[in-house]
Amino acid sequence: MAWFDQLKQDFYLNFIQDDRWRYLTTGLSNTLLITFFAVLMGIAIGVVIAIVRSSHDKTAEEMRPGAGRFLLKLGNGVCQVYLTVIRGTPVVVQLMIMYYIIFASSRNGVAVAVLAFGVNSGAYVAEIFRSGIMSIDPGQFEAGRSLGFNYVQTMRYIIIPQAFKNVLPALANEFIVLLKETSVAGYVTVRDLTMGGNIIRSVTYSAFMPLIAVALIYLVLVMFFSWLVGKLERKLRNEGTYVQKVRTSLSGPVGSPFANRAQEIEEDKHERK
Repeated sequence: MAWFDQLKQDFYLNFIQDDRWRYLTTGLSNTLLITFFAVLMGIAIGVVIAIVRSSHDKTAEEMRPGAGRFLLKLGNGVCQVYLTVIRGTPVVVQLMIMYYIIFASSRNGVAVAVLAFGVNSGAYVAEIFRSGIMSIDPGQFEAGRSLGFNYVQTMRYIIIPQAFKNVLPALANEFIVLLKETSVAGYVTVRDLTMGGNIIRSVTYSAFMPLIAVALIYLVLVMFFSWLVGKLERKLRNEGTYVQKVRTSLSGPVGSPFANRAQEIEEDKHERK
């Protein structure tokens, strides 16, 4: 059992002695903090860019020449440049540019990391939201206009809530991806989870125990959040099935007054077209 005794000694040396386990707990808290606020920032940026780009795709050609059309095209161009640059460069390079160039005078590595990861996440969230907006039936826009809403009100009260529900599982997956991407935050001296394990390794000269511990913590976190995403997807799927059943029950069986009335409405729509 010599190997077991050696394992206990390594465990004591890497985690118990001098309370070195605190490096991992502190790093874990910083990792979760960076991930949470970066996702919120990414959602805020992504929603704005998605609205600009989807509005350009849907209405730019129909708008009359003028300042509004020019600003929309300009905003779409800026968004395309942002997406190309952010999605075309490594996140670790963006992080280092933020810390060592743009915010060279700042020593708050956590705040800079939140900003860098938030800007990076925004580019991917924007495409997620854009696909969600474009998937909404155009009739929803017409319904909003028939209620007297302008374009902004239609997007705010009708389109965005539906799009957000459709892309919610994809946003949760983006959170998981971002959680793993924060492992490079140590490049700007942020004591995240990976950096905590690396500090222990540099002190004890034992690489196996701290790095395996870091890997296991990441694995447990990813499995936990993946389980939550799975439950969320099933809940949304069940809600969609329930709504469809309600609609079917309201329409009634073929030949019933409800079904006949629904068919008359559909035929009337086709005649108007």
